[in-house]
Amino acid sequence: LPMAEDKEKDTLPEGSEAEIGAARSQASEEPPPNEAAVSSPAGENEADAAAPLPSAEKTDGVREAAPDLGMSEENETVEGNMSLVRHLEELRQRIIRSLIAIGIGSSVAYYYIEDIMGYITMPTGRLYYLQPAEAFFTYLKIALAAGFLLALPVVFYQLWKFVLPALTIRERTVVGVLVPSSVLLFFAGLAFAFFLALPAAIKFFVGFSTENLQPMFTLHQYFDFVLSFVLPFGAVFELPLFIIVFAKLGFIGSDFLRRKQRLVILLSFVVGAIVSPTPDIFNQSMIAVPLIVLYEISYVTVRFIMGK
Repeated sequence: LPMAEDKEKDTLPEGSEAEIGAARSQASEEPPPNEAAVSSPAGENEADAAAPLPSAEKTDGVREAAPDLGMSEENETVEGNMSLVRHLEELRQRIIRSLIAIGIGSSVAYYYIEDIMGYITMPTGRLYYLQPAEAFFTYLKIALAAGFLLALPVVFYQLWKFVLPALTIRERTVVGVLVPSSVLLFFAGLAFAFFLALPAAIKFFVGFSTENLQPMFTLHQYFDFVLSFVLPFGAVFELPLFIIVFAKLGFIGSDFLRRKQRLVILLSFVVGAIVSPTPDIFNQSMIAVPLIVLYEISYVTVRFIMGK
């Protein structure tokens, strides 16, 4: 081995030995890699700690310079107002369409006013008017009332279309059944009152006439009496619908309806006394008896059909 080293020294050029010695001395002066790696994070932490924190003015400037992504309070308010405006615009359109339907129905009713008056005066026969304009304005009231009844399905349809976007699929199904049912029950109550209850009531009141006391019904007062007598029956005939809905929701059952039968009989006559245009027992019975019958029909439906 000494001989090999001597040979290598002999073969190297003269400047190579100086270069090798300089490289070895430079390598000895450099720190080891492990110590540099360990000392560098500490130096960075000290530099971070020594760096000054940004002031509040600078942070406010950064916030102000941040891009607007459409989530500012002003945009939210504008979007809410626009949404409200759109809802109000839709409500206005629904009301206008309902009024147009009522106007068309009133025009049709006024065209057939003579036929309508023939049906209204069937229980009494001849009517009188005491003021020159009484007949004209009473005709307008009759046409308006008849037009509203003709346009009632359209009015309920517009109301249903307005609340439709806020309903779930199940709620839409329920409302889609309740609205036609309520309209049919309302018209059923009006038909019952006009064709059955009203003639009986007029016959009862006319029975008090004598030779010296003859009835003379004026057009205005007779129409007000008919209107106040017929409309409560339309509301009374909605009772089965309310009872079935409450039973479907689980609020009431057949046992509850059976326990409250006596109370319902008493309240039916109280409601009849309040709603009827005259305080006599006949008009009270004309409203109370259908109310009791409808309650019993609802009880049978809830117990035997719905099984509640």
